[in-house]
Amino acid sequence: MIIVDSCGWLEFYTDGSLADQYAGYLNELQNIVTPVIIIYEVYKKIKRERSEADALFAVGPMHKTNVVPLDTQLALLAADVSLEFSLPMADALVYATACLYNCQVVTSDQHFKDLKGVIYFQK
Repeated sequence: MIIVDSCGWLEFYTDGSLADQYAGYLNELQNIVTPVIIIYEVYKKIKRERSEADALFAVGPMHKTNVVPLDTQLALLAADVSLEFSLPMADALVYATACLYNCQVVTSDQHFKDLKGVIYFQK
């Protein structure tokens, strides 16, 4: 199981320079864990830069992944992770979810670069 961070989904949907690298991780949706904060980030960015229709289209496949809602256990773990690794809230939620579900994070976000269990693509 893996988590594809929001930057990966955005690279893929906007045909960014790393789209091909992320595409390999997005072909088996049933093996992806998606913290709900990633759906928020992808929807917001695409709606702001394109349209609501494009944003809804982009998050559609995410519903076929294993979506993880935010609950008290995850919120507390994310706070601890944030303090330990100096991560912003959204990144802490993603990393805490990875810790909780024992999966890797695939990302280009530099906040994750040196963390254990991260597959990092340099932009």
